[in-house]
Amino acid sequence: MKKEIHPTYYSDAKIICACGNIMTTGSTLKEIRVEICSACHPFYTGKEKLIDTAGRVDRFKKMKELQKTVGATRRGRTAKRQASTTKKLEKERAKAKAEMNAPEVKVKKAPAKKAAVKK
Repeated sequence: MKKEIHPTYYSDAKIICACGNIMTTGSTLKEIRVEICSACHPFYTGKEKLIDTAGRVDRFKKMKELQKTVGATRRGRTAKRQASTTKKLEKERAKAKAEMNAPEVKVKKAPAKKAAVKK
């Protein structure tokens, strides 16, 4: 190994958890602070524990409730397209009906100009 290019290695580095658990290990950092460790993690303890950072769990639950209420009233793309197509067809039918009921206007042709005859 080359000298003076590697970070300092601490064989007695401490890992400190938010629950108060302290472990000793080797690291390039003298002290490491973590939010969760094996002593308080739900997978290892078998207890369900919700860690709510900045209200994320509450926000998630609120979004799920909104999805249930709005999902029942919301129409999908297909329904919107069908409604749009139906409106367009109704407009075209109304326009065609109006054209059929409109009186025909006779267009008079302008008299043709007589060409000058040369002698």
